[in-house]
Amino acid sequence: MEFPKDKFSEWYQEVLEQAEVVDNRYPVKGCLVWRPFGFKLRSLIAGYLRQLMEATGHEETLFPALIPEDALKKEEEHVEGFKAEVYWITHGGDTPLDVKLALRPTSETAIYPMFSLWIRSHADMPLRVFQIVNTFRYETKHTRPLIRLREITTFKEAHCAFPDNASAEAQMDLINKAYSEFWDELGIPFLIVKRPEWDKFPGADYTISFDTIMPSGKTLQIATSHNLGTNFSKTFNISFEDKDGNQSRPYITCHGISDRAISSVIAIHGDNRGLVLPPRFAPVQIVIVPIIFRDREEDVISTTRKIHEKLKTKYRVVLDDTNDTPGNKFYKWELKGVPVRIEIGPKDVDSNAVTVVRRDNLHKESIPLDDLVERLDNIIEDITASMKEKARNEFESRLITVSSKEELSAWDGKPVVVKAPVCGDESCAREVEGILNKEFRGTELKKQGKGSCVICGKPARYMGVWSNAY
Repeated sequence: MEFPKDKFSEWYQEVLEQAEVVDNRYPVKGCLVWRPFGFKLRSLIAGYLRQLMEATGHEETLFPALIPEDALKKEEEHVEGFKAEVYWITHGGDTPLDVKLALRPTSETAIYPMFSLWIRSHADMPLRVFQIVNTFRYETKHTRPLIRLREITTFKEAHCAFPDNASAEAQMDLINKAYSEFWDELGIPFLIVKRPEWDKFPGADYTISFDTIMPSGKTLQIATSHNLGTNFSKTFNISFEDKDGNQSRPYITCHGISDRAISSVIAIHGDNRGLVLPPRFAPVQIVIVPIIFRDREEDVISTTRKIHEKLKTKYRVVLDDTNDTPGNKFYKWELKGVPVRIEIGPKDVDSNAVTVVRRDNLHKESIPLDDLVERLDNIIEDITASMKEKARNEFESRLITVSSKEELSAWDGKPVVVKAPVCGDESCAREVEGILNKEFRGTELKKQGKGSCVICGKPARYMGVWSNAY
């Protein structure tokens, strides 16, 4: 059985279920259960993200999921942006609560009251903390596993405070570099976009997003970063004594990545046979499948066990010595995206070799046992590079750059992302939206527009990005 990826929505749902990543049958809409295989994938990806955050000076913390109504409502613009999505707790048992409690949609209003207690002097900054938690949003749009949920189960949010705006801007650059490294390691191509003023994070001075392109041609926002200025520090009365003895407000930034990290890996790298996982993050990196013949069973099993013992000190290896047929085993592990399969039959034993099959391109070769570890290192390195190259090529094939208004209409409704030079006026960006029937995602970060605005003809200041989005 194959899963036709050109029907992406059906493919995505089927692969998540059949590969045992998550189970979407939990009896609350927009909530799901992580299966053990999927949870291991999640843990490996979250572990690398945690490593990057700590390497850039962020310390892990953990805040409560419950936010008092008065704290949530302090930042009016922020609350307005989330008001329709908040889950409220109104009772403790049968007793009405004096103050309603919100299940965190995001944690600014939970964390910044504590910042007001922790920050007293310029010496208390920079303050960089992060947590990986669940968040809750009452999504009214069509929910999709790991893409649009009512319980986001993997929400990495960092919250940082600085004595001046220059330091906050340096933090924005630092996070952009860390996030770029994260997505590069996952093999996920991306655009870095400054979101338009009318679609920035509620309460932010400005918002930066990382967008990738899914097999459907729609963009998926896979990370965000927000410079909040002093807006929240004013609201939550966060102040400090600066070097001159004056009272000042800290500048705050926040940065997020969610379950979409896992969904993008599944969607972008997968194929008609199921998952194709980057070796670094695959729950099982190598599977060993013995090919049993009755008169040689002992020889084959003995060899596979020796190889398993040798490899498991370096890789995440499974020896599949179940009673299932080799064909069913091949199907199972290809579906789960295991990067390398080692097949061992009587002929392999006799020749002191094994047959190695790559998951990314299904290439098969015989490798002498004495060379196996060194060759596996090379194969895994090549799989990683090849997956990145393939993803990049597919990404670029869906990214269209136009330079005139006349070119725009050719891409109306097409499953592509369109870039075009713009002057920066909202009216021009909105007009392009109408021509393309695509949402204005914003302007590509640090990319100067060349030539003239595609609408008004004024000198272009930016490269605008338009797409249909999840």
